Amino acid sequence: MPGQPVPATEEVEEEAVQRACKSRILRQDTTTRRIMISLMFNRVSIVCAALLAGLALASAPGFTQGDAFSQRFNAVLSQHGVVGGGVAIVHLQEPARSLFFGEARKATHQPVDSETSYNWASITKTMTAIAILQLRDRGKLSLSDPAVRYVPELRQVHDDFGPIDAITIRGLLTHSAGFRNPTWPWDCDDASNCDWQPFEPTQWAQVSAMLPYTHIDFSPGTQWSYSNLGYVFLGQIIQRLTGDDFEVYVDKNILKPLGMTNTYFDRSPYFLESRVSASYLRAGDKLTEQPFNFDTGITTSNSGLKAPVTDMVKYLRFLIGDPTNSLYDFVLRRSSLEEAWKGVLPVAEPGKPATAYTKEAPLMGLGFFVLNLGGHGYVYHDGDQGGFSSEMLIDPARRAASILVVNTTDTGAPAPVAALHPQSNTEPEAGADLRITLRGEIIDHVLSGYAAAGK
Repeated sequence: MPGQPVPATEEVEEEAVQRACKSRILRQDTTTRRIMISLMFNRVSIVCAALLAGLALASAPGFTQGDAFSQRFNAVLSQHGVVGGGVAIVHLQEPARSLFFGEARKATHQPVDSETSYNWASITKTMTAIAILQLRDRGKLSLSDPAVRYVPELRQVHDDFGPIDAITIRGLLTHSAGFRNPTWPWDCDDASNCDWQPFEPTQWAQVSAMLPYTHIDFSPGTQWSYSNLGYVFLGQIIQRLTGDDFEVYVDKNILKPLGMTNTYFDRSPYFLESRVSASYLRAGDKLTEQPFNFDTGITTSNSGLKAPVTDMVKYLRFLIGDPTNSLYDFVLRRSSLEEAWKGVLPVAEPGKPATAYTKEAPLMGLGFFVLNLGGHGYVYHDGDQGGFSSEMLIDPARRAASILVVNTTDTGAPAPVAALHPQSNTEPEAGADLRITLRGEIIDHVLSGYAAAGK
């Protein structure tokens, strides 16, 4: 009855609900917190329950479990035996449209949600490219500078095509310098006993020690060949020019300005560790769990970024642009970003099946892939590492973009194979790469629905 005291048992329950509500409030953005706090009163559980129910619906606007894209997204992930993942779409300044699937950790059945963090693998390279362009715009370097000027250890590399000075910063950005793909030139030689081997080189000295045994595959600038190693060198250039570790520089000059407060490199801070997704390799019906919360060591400039989808949405908003947001020009002026999105080199690997990186004959820009489909241009980058697979896709003309991630790499193998030991360079078998399918779904059924936007 109104006016009667609440029984003690109800008081206990009320306090528990209030604590839970306050915890959820603290995890919302500033505007939402103010609204929720202003509406709280003595019988907080009633208000809190209503607010949180509404908030849950608002957190993923635009997609419902019954619409065609959601059904297709869920079907594709299920078909490939994915444990968990998510996708988000942004358009102009509209609320992001997001969708989440499955479990972040199969062992504990922890569900994927908006706070789940993933390793974004080679999508990190786009931030490395932005950092290099920042330094160029501030007069610290030129893209035509020889890389050896900043990393003199490269003088030890064997180059049959001429002086090592011909390898420029631009060549590293466009994967046209002639360096090998993997950071390690070898993989585990005994699949039954690999735990002793470092996941990635942990120190620059380990990479430097391999340089006398490293050779250039072709005349620099004449063709494309994807190289993780080349982006390790770019990370070294950033560190040596600025005096900051690569991670510190990017945090100061990209992550913090964009408000990506739950984004970091490599191992999680303690207070965010519970949100980190596990990752898996799948072969047939067998899942092999990969190292949890791993450290990419000295290779962090090519693959070390960790973030939830919600923070990657903030990155997408910067990439699609907003003329009213002057902070975006501080991170990188629009003309420099558009320069990075000009294809300068065909992406081609003769004799190899098409992958998410190479399908549809894209061009390589400065750290970004550029694709033309039916006269419409897209910019993208994929990521594969330790069982995580991801793709970032930008539609500059419509000022829209998507971010996709799964925590399970489908190797395409019909049955368990010995190669499924913990490993860094994990890529789907080309015919089993769900990103190619979902890229088409996103372009045909989501992005195509937006009109071209003005500058």
